[in-house]
Amino acid sequence: MIVRPRLHWFRMLLAWHGSVLPQLLSRLMLVLAISIVAVAAHDHILKLTVNMSTVPFSLIGIALAVFLGFRNSASYDRYWEGRKLWGQMLNETRSLVRESLTLVQSDDPRAHVRPFAELLCALPHALRHQLRHTDPRADLEARLPRDVVERAMASRYRPMTLLQCASEWLRNEVRAGHVDGYAVLAFERNFNGLSDVIGGCERIVSTPLPFAYTVMIHRTVYFFCALLPFGLVDSIGALTPIFAVFVAYAFMAHEAIASQLEDPFGTDENDLALNAMSESIEAALHDLLGDPTTPAAREPEQFIFD
Repeated sequence: MIVRPRLHWFRMLLAWHGSVLPQLLSRLMLVLAISIVAVAAHDHILKLTVNMSTVPFSLIGIALAVFLGFRNSASYDRYWEGRKLWGQMLNETRSLVRESLTLVQSDDPRAHVRPFAELLCALPHALRHQLRHTDPRADLEARLPRDVVERAMASRYRPMTLLQCASEWLRNEVRAGHVDGYAVLAFERNFNGLSDVIGGCERIVSTPLPFAYTVMIHRTVYFFCALLPFGLVDSIGALTPIFAVFVAYAFMAHEAIASQLEDPFGTDENDLALNAMSESIEAALHDLLGDPTTPAAREPEQFIFD
């Protein structure tokens, strides 16, 4: 994901990086070529002349705009739910570290709870890799003991394995008499919250929008854009290529953006910045432990790509 300050209105018109225009360029060129053919046919340069009324395009365009709006809304809901889940992860992990520092009886609380905090620091990295189907070993080895890493790598759902390790740490503290029963209830509320976060992210990844619905919109957009020049040429003549390409860009861009947002945990430029958020969560937990600023503790504006 691109994270940057809001651009000036004129620079926004010329923005290329992060726009869906690069991936649409070849398709827009095809619409431009069809438009040129339509103008040539209308001017009787070619033997075949195809003129169509704008009425059916108006009706189809309105219906298509409604369907695209619905799909974009559904995709953005998934994107925003994913963002809220990762925000909840930050809140739950900070609460757990705070509770461990104040509710666990120890002469040196920060040193005592550090293994517990390191598990929570590794959790967002493990979840990020699970959502993207990538290998988390390097990130886990940089933060956890070898035995914990091997245990996590041997499991299918690594974030839940790390959460189980954190629960076992709490169990050992209870057995040692460092944590009372009332404190355990506070810990369990946050553990359940993290479990909800992991499950919510897994639900988004494993439940895409219905394929038939996506295909229907995709086909309609491209048939509409391919035939549109023949509906415009009779009324605007030589200006047909300009307007046809502009309309095609509007419809195709909406579909492309919805396709990116449908899976908010991917690596497209408009997906959630999971790398940045993982590092921000880790930096927040280290800050509670009183550690000096780590390389991960960068300001959000410094993250350009995820």
